[in-house]
Amino acid sequence: MSFDEDVLKNAREQAAVLANALPFLRRYAGDTIVVKYGGHAMGEAALAEAFGHDIALLKLVGVNPVVVHGGGPQINAMLERLAIRSQFVDGLRITDAAMVDVIEMVLSGSVNKQVAELVNRAGALAVGISGKDGGLIRARKLTRTVRDPDSRIERVLDLGFVGEPERIDTRVLYALSGSGLIPVIAPVGQGADGQTYNINADTAAGAVAGALNATRLLMLTDVPGVLDENKQLIPELTAEQARRGIESGMISGGMIPKVETCLEAVRAGARAAVILDGRVPHAVLLELFTSAGPGTIIRAD
Repeated sequence: MSFDEDVLKNAREQAAVLANALPFLRRYAGDTIVVKYGGHAMGEAALAEAFGHDIALLKLVGVNPVVVHGGGPQINAMLERLAIRSQFVDGLRITDAAMVDVIEMVLSGSVNKQVAELVNRAGALAVGISGKDGGLIRARKLTRTVRDPDSRIERVLDLGFVGEPERIDTRVLYALSGSGLIPVIAPVGQGADGQTYNINADTAAGAVAGALNATRLLMLTDVPGVLDENKQLIPELTAEQARRGIESGMISGGMIPKVETCLEAVRAGARAAVILDGRVPHAVLLELFTSAGPGTIIRAD
């Protein structure tokens, strides 16, 4: 095959991809898509670059993406440098006053700006903010109840300055999106008393998606999605099926809080939530613009 024939073949393949994507582009035009970004997709350079291009493309084709990012590995690295030890309960970091300052510095500072820069380098305009900016995330203190395995007595565990969203003020997000900008949110919130709280990124993304009545919440994870008893991917679940999956034990371990976040998002107003594998290059585009979405979609009943 000659050089010209190679070029023509590639052009035809690109045209076919665009033609197949057109119905999906029309479906999501003008819609809001909230993407939780973290895990391996965040740590590997090639995946990070692909993610930035995906988010930029969404904006360029008329979708309104909102990104909420994590930063656990970066926080761990900084705490180790400062010789601050971490304790976790159910995946939540017990956070004292010194630690919350470090977490805010890492999430709202270096990580937030790095994620925004991924999108900016891809040709769109992203603005990094934290949940404290513009009163975006009003937070309240989060507590956990644990049961002693021997005495069976329950006690409330104080997690320190770990919070959960109490209210999302969407005005700053609408203002940014309406101006052609892409909000990139660090999951740090502020209490009614002005106290800073560290918020789980999944939880923050779910709350933002619900408040925005997002068409989709996309939860990028390090697993393919929700798996059945035979470790096969479940492409779609209703909210009731997801709840039964948790009760039966089919959904277990670290997948439970992710599914619960999706359930809360659709209950609060998101049209659907998807748990998908962020290790797959261009997972966001595959989920939205093809018929072979790689994850598990959870819809309201």
